[in-house]
Amino acid sequence: MNPPRTDARRRHDPQTRGFASDNYAGAHPEVMAALALANGGHQVAYGEDDYTEHLQSVVRSHFGGSAQAFPVFNGTGANVVALQALTDRWGAVICAESAHINVDECGAPERVGGLKLLTVPTPHGKLTPELIDREAYGWDDEHRAMPQVVSITQNTELGTVYTPDEIRAICDHAHERGMKVHLDGARIANAAAALDVPMRAFTNAVGVDVLSYGGTKNGMLFGEAVIVLDPDTARHMKHLRKLSMQLASKMRFVSVQLEAMLAKDLWLRNARHANAMARRLAEAVEAIDGVEIVHPVQANAVFARLPHDVGERLQKRLRFYFWDESAGEVRWMCSFDTQEADVDAFVAALREEMGR
Repeated sequence: MNPPRTDARRRHDPQTRGFASDNYAGAHPEVMAALALANGGHQVAYGEDDYTEHLQSVVRSHFGGSAQAFPVFNGTGANVVALQALTDRWGAVICAESAHINVDECGAPERVGGLKLLTVPTPHGKLTPELIDREAYGWDDEHRAMPQVVSITQNTELGTVYTPDEIRAICDHAHERGMKVHLDGARIANAAAALDVPMRAFTNAVGVDVLSYGGTKNGMLFGEAVIVLDPDTARHMKHLRKLSMQLASKMRFVSVQLEAMLAKDLWLRNARHANAMARRLAEAVEAIDGVEIVHPVQANAVFARLPHDVGERLQKRLRFYFWDESAGEVRWMCSFDTQEADVDAFVAALREEMGR
């Protein structure tokens, strides 16, 4: 049978890779193969399909027998749905000042979820029980939004990783004060790879209530999931997902990608590789005079400070983002498809620009 004709044409060079974002990477071939397997014929819509049903057992193998996955379209949607599930109309969420929900979601938690974010400055993006207590007060004060959730990001937006003991301390502290814990796991696989532990070791095993599971940055084409670890904490997820415009009609195509990532070890292989490329990059740039690593390199991100003009020239050669332009701070992200040659070429270009 001849393949169907199409007018689509490749409009980019598939050999070009940069360090701007792990969202820039394409989909892993194993994910694309899984999508093809799920195609064809009819399957029940809105999550009643065989792929979404099977995904539940896969998720439970990672996150415990009571875990339930609710596939969604994207990470912001996952966070907004998860946080709504854990809060009342008057509820507030304590998070790091650098948290994605505060900095990079266009106010969606506030405008779509109706939540108040109580932000705390943190060293290297990590909350502690002591930092949480800066905002964990006033539960009986009707003039103040009620702190009901602590949201942490693993790994953090600054590339650092919480240990299981650090998350356990946060969960114990939050629960003692009647609050729940949400984990934004946009790069949860990279954190597990960095720690060399199962994902359950810093989620359900230490007291996290609900997490946003991220797959797109780790090799999926699209889609994430809200994973409820304790069903008693979020009983209306189905309704919240629909209300928040995150219910996919053809959900099998999200679920089969999650299955492809999680059923075996693709999630871990991809994360380990991305982390290794970040370590290679960090070790190389540390040896260049005038370049300073500003946060510990623990996952797949390298944050560095360099002369602003060097950063601007380098951007014209290989794309990446300034994190704090006024300070000359940049972010370099590695992906599952980053190659050693990509790193070496980037470092060579950086050396050239630093020498000009």
